[in-house]
Amino acid sequence: MIKPLAIEEFLTQSQGHLVLDVRSEGEYEQGHIPHALNLPLFTNEERKQVGTTYKQKSKNEAILQGLDMVGKKMGDFVRFAQPLIQDNKIFIHCWRGGMRSGSMAWLFNLFGYEVYTLQGGYKIYRHYVLGVLAAPRPYIVIGGKTGSGKTRVLQALKDKGEQVIDLEQLAHHKGSAFGMLGQPKQPTSEQFENLLALQLSAMDASRAIWLEDESMRIGTVVLQQGFWKQMRSAPLLVLEVPAAERIQQLVQDYAGHSIEGLENSLLHIQKRLGHEQWKTAVEKLHEKDFAEVARIALHYYDKTYSYGLTVKEAEDVVVLPFAAIDPEEISTALLAQKTQLKIFS
Repeated sequence: MIKPLAIEEFLTQSQGHLVLDVRSEGEYEQGHIPHALNLPLFTNEERKQVGTTYKQKSKNEAILQGLDMVGKKMGDFVRFAQPLIQDNKIFIHCWRGGMRSGSMAWLFNLFGYEVYTLQGGYKIYRHYVLGVLAAPRPYIVIGGKTGSGKTRVLQALKDKGEQVIDLEQLAHHKGSAFGMLGQPKQPTSEQFENLLALQLSAMDASRAIWLEDESMRIGTVVLQQGFWKQMRSAPLLVLEVPAAERIQQLVQDYAGHSIEGLENSLLHIQKRLGHEQWKTAVEKLHEKDFAEVARIALHYYDKTYSYGLTVKEAEDVVVLPFAAIDPEEISTALLAQKTQLKIFS
């Protein structure tokens, strides 16, 4: 049995089952359905060769070339998938739901499996993702200068049962020049959108969704414009924490990284710090005076954040002062503020 499914059906029914993305490695790396495994019908080079044949000769010549390439790999395809198949069901897609997924569906159906394909392929999935990101949602954004403990506060809100999305966790980057330290490789912007849509689609759109204030770029990840515009216009609750507390927080977060890694990160803001400040920061770094390094860096980041506040589009901007970074206390105060907004349940 081979059954085509619309995107919502495909995503729902494939949960807990093997999903095969039969596009090339390069297509998969650019972006893919989060729980899909890559089993390319053609490698990057093979796909290029078949495409060239299609353009320069004919469709039939390209198909024959493709059959020659794929025929010897069919047994390996089945051997790869068999141990992973649950309840005799397998879900398959390619770029447009055409010949690649159709060929692989035929192969697994030949072995008696129930095969489900995605109508429209990954292209339709991307339309779905962009629709999820564009849908209006009740966001509340937590702002505050660097070192204010915003990520810890998000976790405290999550522990209290609130809906939370940690954009920096999804992006594998903490947002500053030091943000890549200790992080895995960043996803592409496309894959970040896929991961974000997965979380958003599982959330209740009638309840508040908490986010940390971000610029449009988190490391190499660029936020989708429609989603970012919603963030910019959402209610903004700004944590105002003393500089001494923030310096202590930054030392706690970053002092464990290598001196070399920290010095490389300082290079990214050398021009903005000014040569003398940057030179002093590097000297203090090698003296392991991490607090002084943090103080110098904050001089730049505080100015940047203060400017960013002046260009926000949010109608509701509330500054909340706190004497210390206490995630329990701050999260409780934020929940009280949410109630006062009288917008969210």
